[in-house]
Amino acid sequence: MNLRVAGVQMNTRGDVADNVRVATALVKEAAAVGARLVALPETWGYKGGRDGIRASAEAVDGPSNAALAQLAARLGIFVLAGSIYEPSPDPGRAYNTSALFGPDGRPRAVYRKIHLFDATAGATVYRESDDVTPGVELVTVTITPGEAVPGESAESAAPPAPVTLGLTICYDLRFPELYRSLALRGAQVLCVPSAFTVHTGAAHWEVLLRARAIENGCFVVAPGQVGEHLPGRECYGHSMIVDPWGTVLAEVQGGVGFCVADLDIERVAEVRAQIPSPQNRRPDAYDL
Repeated sequence: MNLRVAGVQMNTRGDVADNVRVATALVKEAAAVGARLVALPETWGYKGGRDGIRASAEAVDGPSNAALAQLAARLGIFVLAGSIYEPSPDPGRAYNTSALFGPDGRPRAVYRKIHLFDATAGATVYRESDDVTPGVELVTVTITPGEAVPGESAESAAPPAPVTLGLTICYDLRFPELYRSLALRGAQVLCVPSAFTVHTGAAHWEVLLRARAIENGCFVVAPGQVGEHLPGRECYGHSMIVDPWGTVLAEVQGGVGFCVADLDIERVAEVRAQIPSPQNRRPDAYDL
């Protein structure tokens, strides 16, 4: 069973309305070439300074995500709203929250970023935890890409074949135990909406994506931010789709756009049968 997916690459800045306009246009373009799952990057709705983070924070069903939910219903596709800032119980801080919407426009899963980017990239110090409250729950969600779309009869729809997604965000990519846990929970496709810095992306982005795919026998869909969004803060781009053998199936080299690939979901079982690393684990020997 093939699932056509698209990873959207954006240069999100401080104008939320304009970001929504760009995102919806790209989702429409991806759906027009047959994508049934379209994934947006991290912080697709707003990317800017600290005051803007608090001011732009919305509920999961707030106006930015609502625009994508309505579009998902109109196009009959799944849309992964990479992440937005969502109000949290912590004064002055927000969650970094990803949501998946189905062909009916309803939310299917919500994931709040667990690992926060408190690190130094080149000469720039990042302290995501100053503005973001970490999530605490791992999230997998099973979808049926063949379910009927609006205007399509049940007879004409493709027979539904379930696919399980594992939801993560950006800096999570550096924590392999998270991805192994998602794979053990049944994930076949790992989603990694991101905003990797130019400094870290050039060195680590591709190798980490391919490693997570290889070690878990999963597809990886990694849409990213690209270009400068604040003075001195630039994202790497290179949105990618990787197969369970670690082969890069599609990539956006630079600029705003999207990449598309057909995921042969049966390939997951084939690769895991050849190299059954999940079954060969020795958790009794690990100090984790």
